[in-house]
Amino acid sequence: MHTIEFYSKALRRNTTSRVYLPARYRKTSTYPLLVVHDGDDYINHSAMRTVLDNLIHRLDMAETVVVFSNPGDRIREYPNYAAHARHITTELIPYVAERVPLVDRADARALMGASFGAVASFSVAFRNPEMFGSLILQSGSFVFTDIGNYHKGGPAFDPVVKFMNRYRDKPTKVTDNIYMSCGVYEELIVPNRSMVPVFEGAGMTVRYVEARDGHSWENWRDRLQDALSWIYPGPQRFVYE
Repeated sequence: MHTIEFYSKALRRNTTSRVYLPARYRKTSTYPLLVVHDGDDYINHSAMRTVLDNLIHRLDMAETVVVFSNPGDRIREYPNYAAHARHITTELIPYVAERVPLVDRADARALMGASFGAVASFSVAFRNPEMFGSLILQSGSFVFTDIGNYHKGGPAFDPVVKFMNRYRDKPTKVTDNIYMSCGVYEELIVPNRSMVPVFEGAGMTVRYVEARDGHSWENWRDRLQDALSWIYPGPQRFVYE
């Protein structure tokens, strides 16, 4: 795991990310890219590095470069924040692409996140609709009030509500494929279920999975195999060039 640090002009702060390279990484090959929001949490609480090692070794998943990105002020930066989207698309990804050989196609770029991180992933793709081929959205905090004026999230969710209400009013295609998962014991289960037909109606392919679980890192960890092998399937099915 390589650590990259630089000053983000978009976010006006120092940033830290971790870059995962597959075990058989070669500079003469090119690789798809996955950017993970709340990266250190996925590493520390969902053992995602170990999951990647095993999925790639078993050929369940294509060899992939994974960037584990970390927020500063998560509540401010994640719900449809223009500066965050600029940081991901004009700073972080180009920084990695200059140093690691990546496949330069939308279908070889994906975003991922859980809870507010799912909102961040979706909003970055929304602002850059031709840049990413897939999204992994786990227990997304997709709170909206177009079918009711009450939500329990408090003021922190107000930007999410504004964004989601606007999107639901005029849905557009932001990516090709969306993997969604949510626990049936989460309050977010109804909003997540409700977004599936909206995404599909906008022309996106959705794989939606529910689990008998709650809003937890264990839940998100246990869905990683299904999610990662679906967006970047084994090398016999993912075309690198």
